[in-house]
Amino acid sequence: MPAVRTARGVISVLAMSLNTLLVASVLLVFAVIKLILPFNAIRKPVDRILNALAELWIRNNGALFADVHWDVRGGEGLDRKQWYLVISNHQSWADIFVLQKTLTGRVPFLKFFLKQRLIYVPVIGLAWWALDFPFMKRHSSEFLKKHPERRADDLAAIRRACEKFSLIPTTVMNFLEGTRFTPEKHKTDGTQYRHLLSPKAGGIALALNAMGERFHSLLDVTLFYPGGAPSFFGMLSGRMKEVVVHLRERTIPAELIAGDYASDPEFRARAQAWVAELWREKDELLEQLHLEYAVES
Repeated sequence: MPAVRTARGVISVLAMSLNTLLVASVLLVFAVIKLILPFNAIRKPVDRILNALAELWIRNNGALFADVHWDVRGGEGLDRKQWYLVISNHQSWADIFVLQKTLTGRVPFLKFFLKQRLIYVPVIGLAWWALDFPFMKRHSSEFLKKHPERRADDLAAIRRACEKFSLIPTTVMNFLEGTRFTPEKHKTDGTQYRHLLSPKAGGIALALNAMGERFHSLLDVTLFYPGGAPSFFGMLSGRMKEVVVHLRERTIPAELIAGDYASDPEFRARAQAWVAELWREKDELLEQLHLEYAVES
């Protein structure tokens, strides 16, 4: 069986790579058009084509998981013509593929905040740029202590990135934990939650500040793997047999749409309290799922 799983994983990697090369070769043609003719009249139809190609890539990859049982709960009434802000817990590299497969066709194409250096990844970096994935060059806390005047840089960068989202409906994704959950990280994190790391409210506050009035709602996603969170290769080799995706649409509080998270202590406290309550409910839901599937915590 291990040899069979390994062979399946290798074949899946090759199939995903071929899918990427074929779709990217077409996508890059439209990326060049977008680069040469950066006008709204051209950009809007080109963006729709680019997003359609990206969704084709996701659907093709989805064929690799035909034997996975998808337990998707909630999400009724989602609209591809609206703008959404999505948050989720983060357990595995498989999370992104699970989110893409689950949400494609329900909401506009998912966009993630990426580190600035990823734009230089061959082929894929240009594809991400063409799809308007926002590239961020975040300053460290040590840098900001020495240069407090640069605190506004992150917000300005997010605002510039989010301006691109105003042309067509977009879904912006944020993992609030900032890193994948592991038992080791859970022990050292000092978290109050049983199944989650401590959330960071700064990123979601910046996104709301930049384009909160544009978002139709918050889509709160909880991911649970009854057989344990798979690795990327484990997912491709068939070790992911079942996944639960719980979707809950929430109203974004009006008082959090505008505010200075870095400099306004009252606004920061409100944002942190809101996120903490979201995380408390998510932790309780995960506890219920552990009991439902008789998985030890």
